[in-house]
Formats: sequence, structure tokens, C-alpha cells
Amino acid sequence: MPTRETAPSGAPCWIDLSSSDTERARQFYAELFDWTYEVSSAEYGEYINCFRNGSQVAGIMQNSPASGTADGWITYFATADAQATANLADESGGQSAVAPMEVGSMGTMAMLVDPGGATVGVWQAGQHSGFQLVGETGTPVWHELHTLHFRASVLFYETVFDWKTSSQGDTVEFRYSTADFDGVSLAGIMEATNLLAEGSPASWQVYFGVDDVDQTLALAESLGGTVIDGADDSPYGRLATLADPTGARFKIMAPAE
Repeated sequence: MPTRETAPSGAPCWIDLSSSDTERARQFYAELFDWTYEVSSAEYGEYINCFRNGSQVAGIMQNSPASGTADGWITYFATADAQATANLADESGGQSAVAPMEVGSMGTMAMLVDPGGATVGVWQAGQHSGFQLVGETGTPVWHELHTLHFRASVLFYETVFDWKTSSQGDTVEFRYSTADFDGVSLAGIMEATNLLAEGSPASWQVYFGVDDVDQTLALAESLGGTVIDGADDSPYGRLATLADPTGARFKIMAPAE
């Protein structure tokens, strides 16, 4: 797949990991996904940019104990105006958790909380346009919201990020919508009553592409990771859920044959 120059407006454009042990995280993902790294200057908080085959695919930053939050991956969505997006969030059943702030010449970031309680990032690109490689082994291949507030969440993302959505199922057993950009689905929202306990906050799940799910699970465990949900076949591919050595969860997927 060619290197991506920019993300469509409203689409997933970046992910980063907030980790309590960035060195251990670097070692884990380097072995698991064949990532290399560049550490930014102190001006940018020594933020770690992650690369696959020379193209940027993710970031890692230090999670301070004072944050009170568990280690985890955050998905960012592209916008042309971070302040306008934050304002829309406040008016649409969510809230602006971190006000828009410039990150040097890289761009402008903000953090929102959606109606189900999921934290989501906003990125207005400057010199940093987001991930350059997607849909391949060792890169993000899908982004999925698990929520107990399905309809409010779909409306929120339609309003705040101007999503065009398609329903993939609307029954008690399976309620799912996708966000479509020029005919390509890049994210999904799932009603997760069978996955989340009542009152649990929603969360965005990041899927990484792998060639072989079972081999990746074995490798992850040998590197100090934990298998949360073992390999399972779906119409979209073979899936599994993992946690890295400090507990940050993510999913892996190999395409259906």
C-alpha cells in the first residue's frame, strides 16, 4: 500500500500509547511489529515516534503516575479546525477534556470524551500529518468503539466529525455502524452490552495487522504480553485481544483467507 500523505477529514489519523514504562514498550512492539523509533527533543516531551519500514505508524509517550489513568492506546481523528471540533463536542452530548493546544509546528491536538465516556483524540495537522502507513502488517488496520450508548455515540461522531455512517446490523444480538470515507470503511461503532459491564465507560479499540494471529500471540507472550481473548475467526479475519507488558490492550487481525 502506498504511503498515505493525509487522512480524510474525520477519519482516524494517528494513535499513540500512554505507557508507564516506555522503554519496555519500545522493546515489546519492536519485536512484535518490527518497529523502529525516533525520540523527539525535550521541547516535545521526548515523544517517541514509531516507524514501520521507514513510515510513521504510531507514537509512545510517558504515562505519569499522577495522571491516574491506566496505560492504553488512544485514537486521534483528523480535523481542519480543532477548536471548532471541541466546541461541537461540548454541544453534542460529549465534552472537551483537554482544550486545543499547539504542539509546536507539528499541529494542534485536543482530547474529547464522547457520550459513552470514551476518550478520543483530535488532530489538526501541521508538519505532522499522522500515520503514513495503514492496512498492512504491523500497522493500524481498524478502529472500533465499544459502547453502551450506541445511538448517542453514532450521532455524536456524525455531528462532531461529519461521519457518513452505514448500519451493518441493528438487532439486539448485533448492532454495528461503520464510518465511511469515499466508499471505504475506516472505523466502526459497536453496541457492547455483551462485553461491558453496566456503567462501564466506552473505549476505542485499535487493531493491528499481522500475518499469523496464532504465531503473534505466542510471540507476545514470550515478550511479556498477555492474551486477553484468544484467536477467533470472524467474517473479517482471524482476531485476538492482547495486553502489552504494562497492561495496555490492543487487538490483532489477520485477513480472512
